[in-house]
Amino acid sequence: MASLSCIASISAASLQSRRALFASFRGNPHFLRFSHPRSCRVVVKCSYADSSIESSNVGTIDVVADVKTERIVVLGGSGFVGSAICKAAVSKGIEVISLSRSGRPSYSDSWVDQVTWLTGDVFYANWDEVLAGATAVVSTLGGFGSEEQMQRINGEANVVAVNAAKDFGIPKFILISVHDYNLPSFLLTTGYFTGKRKAESELLSKYPTSGVVFRPGFIYGKRKVDGFEIPLDLIGEPIEKFLNAVENFTKPLNSLPASDLLLAPPVSVDDLAFAVVNAVVDDDFFGIFTIEQIKEAAASVKV
Repeated sequence: MASLSCIASISAASLQSRRALFASFRGNPHFLRFSHPRSCRVVVKCSYADSSIESSNVGTIDVVADVKTERIVVLGGSGFVGSAICKAAVSKGIEVISLSRSGRPSYSDSWVDQVTWLTGDVFYANWDEVLAGATAVVSTLGGFGSEEQMQRINGEANVVAVNAAKDFGIPKFILISVHDYNLPSFLLTTGYFTGKRKAESELLSKYPTSGVVFRPGFIYGKRKVDGFEIPLDLIGEPIEKFLNAVENFTKPLNSLPASDLLLAPPVSVDDLAFAVVNAVVDDDFFGIFTIEQIKEAAASVKV
């Protein structure tokens, strides 16, 4: 009786990440050039034996291929949106590093242990440490306060991060921005909106074919604050379902100034997080994405 047996082994020759080697490998793979090349040597060893033949033949095939692995840096990763992105990315086998002023979150969900938590401020970050080996940066930076504070955190902080990533050679940058709610232009002059738009402009100028801007409206989910869980989903989810159900009736009102303050559907933080994952793994994913497009992007990767 003849028998054929094969043993395949894989060894990383120059991988930035050792986790989830094939986690992001999908149907039609895209191959990119990275500033830090990665390759993987696949060795297939086969032997053939036959009871009527005293010797056996052994052949070895070496295949060297570039395999794309993902390692993302999430700015503000311990916040409401940032932590959801970290969790979703981990669930898809993506290596995650978080940089935030608060560092590791206090709660002990299982995915938390799979994230590398760095404590720091983007204005004073050691980018050589933060960005080493990264394939994408995701910024969730933003907040409210005085005009000066909003310009700084929504605009300047993101501009600093975009330029640091570009200078370091990171191939993709993803920004969580905000929907404009059809507000009149004079209402979009506050530091919150002007800061976000300044960050968008900088991103799209530095990453014209790989930069991603998500513009969600109200984001809902279970928000953890000082050990307490605020169930924003109890408000956001019913409103989202209602607005989706009456969408055909409300469409004529969409052109009215500020109409989206009432008519823009809320976005689940999980949908936003999985849309980010889609942007990370899809090389053809770039540009500005609306509320509806965020949900479509999430649906294609959610299990």
